[in-house]
Amino acid sequence: MVRTRFAALLLIPLAFLLMGAALLVEPEPIAVPAHLSAKDVSKAIRAGVVERGWVVMKDENGKIDVQLNNRTHVVVLAIAYDTKQVKVTYVSSQNLDYDEKGGVRHIHKKYNQWVQNVVADISRQLQVASIGHE
Repeated sequence: MVRTRFAALLLIPLAFLLMGAALLVEPEPIAVPAHLSAKDVSKAIRAGVVERGWVVMKDENGKIDVQLNNRTHVVVLAIAYDTKQVKVTYVSSQNLDYDEKGGVRHIHKKYNQWVQNVVADISRQLQVASIGHE
Protein backbone atom coordinates (compact mmCIF):
# COMPACT_ATOMS: atom_id res chain seq x y z
CA MET A 1 0.00 0.00 0.00
CA VAL A 2 2.82 2.42 0.84
CA ARG A 3 4.56 1.45 -2.39
CA THR A 4 1.38 2.22 -4.37
CA ARG A 5 1.03 5.67 -2.82
CA PHE A 6 4.70 6.40 -3.45
CA ALA A 7 4.32 5.39 -7.10
CA ALA A 8 1.24 7.61 -7.41
CA LEU A 9 3.18 10.58 -5.98
CA LEU A 10 5.92 10.03 -8.53
CA LEU A 11 3.38 10.08 -11.36
CA ILE A 12 1.87 13.46 -10.42
CA PRO A 13 4.77 15.56 -11.83
CA LEU A 14 4.75 13.40 -14.96
CA ALA A 15 1.06 14.10 -15.43
CA PHE A 16 1.69 17.86 -15.21
CA LEU A 17 4.48 17.62 -17.77
CA LEU A 18 2.26 15.73 -20.17
CA MET A 19 -0.44 18.39 -19.79
CA GLY A 20 2.04 21.13 -20.70
CA ALA A 21 2.40 22.36 -17.14
CA ALA A 22 5.64 23.34 -15.45
CA LEU A 23 6.72 24.50 -12.03
CA LEU A 24 6.01 28.20 -11.59
CA VAL A 25 9.41 29.77 -11.02
CA GLU A 26 9.74 33.20 -9.45
CA PRO A 27 12.83 34.87 -10.96
CA GLU A 28 15.71 36.17 -8.88
CA PRO A 29 15.64 39.92 -8.15
CA ILE A 30 17.28 42.13 -10.75
CA ALA A 31 20.08 44.33 -9.41
CA VAL A 32 19.67 48.03 -10.19
CA PRO A 33 22.85 49.76 -11.40
CA ALA A 34 24.24 52.48 -9.15
CA HIS A 35 23.14 56.10 -9.47
CA LEU A 36 19.64 55.41 -10.83
CA SER A 37 16.71 57.13 -9.13
CA ALA A 38 13.39 55.40 -8.45
CA LYS A 39 11.96 57.39 -11.37
CA ASP A 40 14.74 56.06 -13.66
CA VAL A 41 14.00 52.50 -12.51
CA SER A 42 10.28 52.93 -13.15
CA LYS A 43 10.95 54.26 -16.66
CA ALA A 44 13.31 51.35 -17.41
CA ILE A 45 10.74 48.80 -16.22
CA ARG A 46 8.01 50.42 -18.33
CA ALA A 47 10.28 50.46 -21.39
CA GLY A 48 11.21 46.82 -20.83
CA VAL A 49 7.71 45.42 -20.43
CA VAL A 50 6.14 47.15 -23.41
CA GLU A 51 8.71 45.57 -25.76
CA ARG A 52 6.76 42.30 -25.73
CA GLY A 53 3.22 43.60 -25.44
CA TRP A 54 2.76 43.83 -21.68
CA VAL A 55 0.45 46.65 -20.56
CA VAL A 56 1.16 48.75 -17.47
CA MET A 57 -2.00 48.74 -15.35
CA LYS A 58 -0.73 50.73 -12.34
CA ASP A 59 2.52 52.34 -11.18
CA GLU A 60 2.60 53.66 -7.64
CA ASN A 61 4.56 53.39 -4.42
CA GLY A 62 7.38 51.33 -5.88
CA LYS A 63 5.15 48.74 -7.55
CA ILE A 64 4.11 48.35 -11.17
CA ASP A 65 1.29 45.98 -12.11
CA VAL A 66 1.50 44.66 -15.68
CA GLN A 67 -0.72 42.41 -17.76
CA LEU A 68 -0.12 40.32 -20.87
CA ASN A 69 -3.02 39.31 -23.11
CA ASN A 70 -1.81 36.60 -25.46
CA ARG A 71 -4.75 35.19 -27.45
CA THR A 72 -6.93 33.58 -24.73
CA HIS A 73 -4.17 33.68 -22.09
CA VAL A 74 -3.91 36.46 -19.51
CA VAL A 75 -1.07 36.94 -17.00
CA VAL A 76 -0.77 39.61 -14.32
CA LEU A 77 2.56 40.35 -12.63
CA ALA A 78 3.56 42.70 -9.81
CA ILE A 79 6.95 44.33 -10.25
CA ALA A 80 8.26 45.79 -7.00
CA TYR A 81 11.20 48.16 -7.33
CA ASP A 82 13.48 50.57 -5.53
CA THR A 83 16.96 51.90 -6.24
CA LYS A 84 18.59 48.59 -5.26
CA GLN A 85 16.52 45.86 -6.96
CA VAL A 86 13.53 44.91 -9.08
CA LYS A 87 11.43 41.86 -8.13
CA VAL A 88 8.94 40.26 -10.54
CA THR A 89 6.15 38.24 -8.92
CA TYR A 90 3.21 36.21 -10.23
CA VAL A 91 -0.21 37.64 -9.30
CA SER A 92 -2.79 35.80 -11.39
CA SER A 93 -3.59 34.22 -14.74
CA GLN A 94 -6.42 33.00 -16.91
CA ASN A 95 -6.33 29.94 -19.18
CA LEU A 96 -2.82 28.97 -18.08
CA ASP A 97 -3.80 25.98 -15.95
CA TYR A 98 -2.45 27.49 -12.72
CA ASP A 99 -2.63 25.04 -9.84
CA GLU A 100 -1.15 24.81 -6.36
CA LYS A 101 -0.94 21.58 -4.43
CA GLY A 102 1.07 21.03 -1.29
CA GLY A 103 2.71 24.44 -1.66
CA VAL A 104 3.99 23.61 -5.16
CA ARG A 105 2.73 25.88 -7.93
CA HIS A 106 2.30 24.72 -11.52
CA ILE A 107 1.39 26.70 -14.61
CA HIS A 108 1.48 26.47 -18.41
CA LYS A 109 5.04 25.90 -19.63
CA LYS A 110 5.07 29.19 -21.62
CA TYR A 111 4.65 31.30 -18.46
CA ASN A 112 8.26 30.90 -17.29
CA GLN A 113 9.55 31.83 -20.75
CA TRP A 114 7.38 34.97 -20.83
CA VAL A 115 8.62 36.02 -17.40
CA GLN A 116 12.27 35.36 -18.27
CA ASN A 117 11.79 37.59 -21.33
CA VAL A 118 10.39 40.35 -19.07
CA VAL A 119 13.36 40.01 -16.71
CA ALA A 120 15.84 40.16 -19.61
CA ASP A 121 14.11 43.18 -21.15
CA ILE A 122 14.01 45.07 -17.83
CA SER A 123 17.67 44.23 -17.15
CA ARG A 124 18.64 45.56 -20.57
CA GLN A 125 16.67 48.79 -20.06
CA LEU A 126 18.27 49.31 -16.65
CA GLN A 127 21.71 49.00 -18.25
CA VAL A 128 20.73 51.49 -20.97
CA ALA A 129 19.48 53.92 -18.29
CA SER A 130 22.72 53.56 -16.34
CA ILE A 131 24.82 54.51 -19.37
CA GLY A 132 23.17 57.95 -19.35
CA HIS A 133 24.18 58.45 -15.71
CA GLU A 134 27.90 57.74 -16.00
